[in-house]
Amino acid sequence: MPVDLAGGDALVAGASQGIGRAIASALVDQGMRVWLVARRQEPLDELAATLGPRAMALAADLTDADQRAAVVDRVTSATGGRLDVLVLTAGLTHLGRMDEATIAELDEQLQGNVVAPYGLTQALLPTLRATEGQVVFVNSSAGKSANAGVGQYSASMHASAAMAASLRAEVNDDGIRVTVVHPGRTATPRQESIHRFEGRAYRPELLLQPADVAEVVVAALRLPRTAELTELSIRPMRKS
Repeated sequence: MPVDLAGGDALVAGASQGIGRAIASALVDQGMRVWLVARRQEPLDELAATLGPRAMALAADLTDADQRAAVVDRVTSATGGRLDVLVLTAGLTHLGRMDEATIAELDEQLQGNVVAPYGLTQALLPTLRATEGQVVFVNSSAGKSANAGVGQYSASMHASAAMAASLRAEVNDDGIRVTVVHPGRTATPRQESIHRFEGRAYRPELLLQPADVAEVVVAALRLPRTAELTELSIRPMRKS
């Protein structure tokens, strides 16, 4: 029987725009109470107002250990230590060839794309164990392969995928499911900046839509508990 998400609690990191925003909206539509986390308060407040009383905005820089701990404390207290779904979409991208990209940019991506989600997941594991919950890592096609100019970002995404695979092996026996989604080019502000870097015309109508990825995530979360979708790649049907 499919999992009924209604009445559960979810935290979506990176909820202010793009794929994270679409996933947060889809989970509210499923009847979940959703904690919206991102760096900037204003877009979170706007989204929470749009989604209604089941959406709570929590502005925080998850690369900061103190701010990360404050989010965990807030959510743990509000849920009674029981979180059903954790979705990790927050992150950042710097583009550049290895002979040009800086070590500072590499470090920033490792902090945002690896260390922050690692720390947040680690801190929330007790709440996920309490519900036999689910974790979704929204990765990237760059987590499956590496092209010129994206070496730093791709390295961080490969690290994130490895982290998820290891976590799955550690927590499946606790009843926790771990899914990694690798979207291809998706019509988001980040993808628009990537197109500018590449000198390509940005045609969002040819790309995946954030709602496409959200639909896949919800389907993975609702799978009967006899199954686990471990890893999924989704690409635009038309190749731009």
